[in-house]
Amino acid sequence: MTTEEIKKKLSIFNEALVQDLLEASQVAEVPAHTELLREGQYIKVIPIVLEGLVKVFTRHEDRELLLYYIQPTESCIMSYSASLKNTPSHIYAETEEESTIILVPVDRLPHLRQSYPDFSTLFIDLYNSRYRDLLDTIHHVLFDRMDKRLLDYLKEKVKVRNQNPVKLSHQQIADELGTVREVISRVIKKLEIEGVVIQDPEGIKIVEV
Repeated sequence: MTTEEIKKKLSIFNEALVQDLLEASQVAEVPAHTELLREGQYIKVIPIVLEGLVKVFTRHEDRELLLYYIQPTESCIMSYSASLKNTPSHIYAETEEESTIILVPVDRLPHLRQSYPDFSTLFIDLYNSRYRDLLDTIHHVLFDRMDKRLLDYLKEKVKVRNQNPVKLSHQQIADELGTVREVISRVIKKLEIEGVVIQDPEGIKIVEV
C-alpha cells in the first residue's frame, strides 16, 4: 500500500497526525488467520486496521467467545487500555482475512494523545462502541435462543465481510459463539428448513439480510 493510499484510508485524522503515525509506525501486510495478540502478552504496539478484518475474542479451556471485530479505520480498545496500565492482555486478536495494519508503538501514545485530540477521540468513540457490543453479547448469551444468536452472528459476518454467502465451518461458528459443533449443525438445519438460510459449497447464505 502506497503512502498516498494510507493517507486516504486515514482521512478521518488530520494530515499532521497521519504524517506522525507514518513516521513512527510500521505498516504490515498480514495473512488471514494470523494471531496478532494472545492472552498474557504485554502490549508493544497498537493496531489500526487499514484494510481487512481482525477479530477479538476470549478463550476458556477449549471454548471461544467472539467479542468484536476491528474494521478499517478502527483499533483495539482493549489493547489500548492494557497498554496504558502496562498490564497483560486479557484477549486474543487474529486476522479474519488478509489485512493491512499500521502498528503504532505504545511508547508513542502519550505524544499522540497530547498532540492530537482526534487520536484520543478515536479511542473514546471505540470505547463507547465496544461497551455497547459487550452489553449486546451479554444480552444474547443470557436471553436469546441459539437460533436468534446464530442468525444475528451470520448477519454480522455478511456485513463485516461484505459477502453473502460466507464461507464458515460449523466448528468455527461454534468456537466463536462459545458452544459445540453439534448444536450449530442442528440449529443451521432448523434455519434451513425455515427457509432463512441456504447451505451450499460456496458457504452459508442468508436469504434475507
